[in-house]
Amino acid sequence: MKDDTPTSAMVVIGDEILSGRTRDANMHHLAGVLTEAGAPLKEVRVVADDREAIVAAINELRARNTYVFTSGGIGPTHDDITAECVAEAFGVGIDVRADAREILLAHYGDPDKLTPSRLRMARIPEGASLIANPVSGAPGFKIENVHVMAGVPLIFNAMVESVRPTLEGGPPMLSHAFRIPMAEGDIAGPLAELAAAHPDISFGSYPFYQGGYGATIVARSQDRDELAQAAEALRAMCKALGAANVTELPPL
Repeated sequence: MKDDTPTSAMVVIGDEILSGRTRDANMHHLAGVLTEAGAPLKEVRVVADDREAIVAAINELRARNTYVFTSGGIGPTHDDITAECVAEAFGVGIDVRADAREILLAHYGDPDKLTPSRLRMARIPEGASLIANPVSGAPGFKIENVHVMAGVPLIFNAMVESVRPTLEGGPPMLSHAFRIPMAEGDIAGPLAELAAAHPDISFGSYPFYQGGYGATIVARSQDRDELAQAAEALRAMCKALGAANVTELPPL
């Protein structure tokens, strides 16, 4: 991967994730979108509903990535503290904003339904722009390179689609996989030599057992020609190892 490739990071926020009560699905979805966009996900942190931890994670990740995405903690309850943590991370104020309030009013259709709890979802840090939420109205927001979005997967996915056209990435990440019916330990040495000979290619080895030991070797690159050369080198490696019945999966 080239050094100038845009990169992304994610902060998954919520005690319910860390306790095991809720299984996170947002990272998987976001990773696929960012791979297509050419701004691959490089790091994910899962943090509790803890102000200090959220602020620290946002500041550390935004300093070394092109994009940062958060999920969770922007709802109406007292433990939804992500918005104020983001404001603290950027050193700006936060309050109910008129345009966000109008979006909620349009969604609920009755001013009496805009309770103080629901108005918490209209609190936006100074200088942020809104992220559309076509599912439940309450917007996310973007401040500099940080995108703050809901934790409910249906809403998170809709917000990702709102953000997707704004992402400026490199070429999409391509991959080519070989399913080799040999133990990973028998492949490791030649694979390390191959990786050293192709430093711009990312090689991954994923062992499996299916009536015998094997490993799926995946080569990844944003350069189609380089990936084709790596695939040819993998074919040669398999031949040299005497590997039979190698399954070559179509490049993606």
